[in-house]
Amino acid sequence: MFFLMNKNSAIGIFDSGIGGLTVGHQITKLMPYEQIVYFGDTKHLPYGDKSPNSIVSFSKDISSFLLKQKCKMIVVACNTASAIAFNDVKKICNGKAIAVNVIDPVVDYTCKSKTQAVGIIGTKNTIQSKVYATKINSNQPKIITKSLATPLLVPMIEEGFYKNKISNTILSNYLEREELKGIDHLILGCTHYPLIEDEIKQYYDGNVKIINSAKIVSKYIRKKLTEANLLNDQIINQKQEFHVSDYTESFEQSAQHFFGKRINLKETRLI
Repeated sequence: MFFLMNKNSAIGIFDSGIGGLTVGHQITKLMPYEQIVYFGDTKHLPYGDKSPNSIVSFSKDISSFLLKQKCKMIVVACNTASAIAFNDVKKICNGKAIAVNVIDPVVDYTCKSKTQAVGIIGTKNTIQSKVYATKINSNQPKIITKSLATPLLVPMIEEGFYKNKISNTILSNYLEREELKGIDHLILGCTHYPLIEDEIKQYYDGNVKIINSAKIVSKYIRKKLTEANLLNDQIINQKQEFHVSDYTESFEQSAQHFFGKRINLKETRLI
């Protein structure tokens, strides 16, 4: 399979569930003429407690599917997959598409910030990989990194439990822990977490700056496409595509909420 990258081709995005929609939505806001092809691997949600071998396998299958859609870029919009499977995704893309993860742009942003102590919250796999701490400290050794696995947040968000008493209780329980004491910045190390950014900001009451990966990554994507002369310059309303490995009504509702219109959600089984 080989084809030349075309500026009018779509941007492929994948995540374990609805979290990557935060990235997809920011992309369409920042680059309204770009088409996206989104794949939510709802069958295997969440990735945070899956084995590394499984995550690599899922990521390779989805990347191959997106390449068949002739995507010019594949965005691994999942921190867990970015931490564990990005090198495998890059090998599959190899000249066919630009591969982007959601970790490196956030690390670059953090290292250029004025943080002295940055907190990182994410899934068990992301935190256990130490990918954020390692990359930040290799660039800026003076930055103190403090990490905490927050495994309840993804299923909570996927089930729609946010902006209520349940989410406030769970969030407060995590954010008040000793592991995050003394931070001045907090990395939302999962693309689901921007959905609860307002609640996190409310908890910290302006005392901690929240680093939203979706906004940072979308700006990085625009930069990469511009540099490669692949930014779509056709002034047309794009028809976005949404695929899931297992149809759920909640996913369809979330996607429609993000994009402000009805969407055509397809169940696409890769195996």
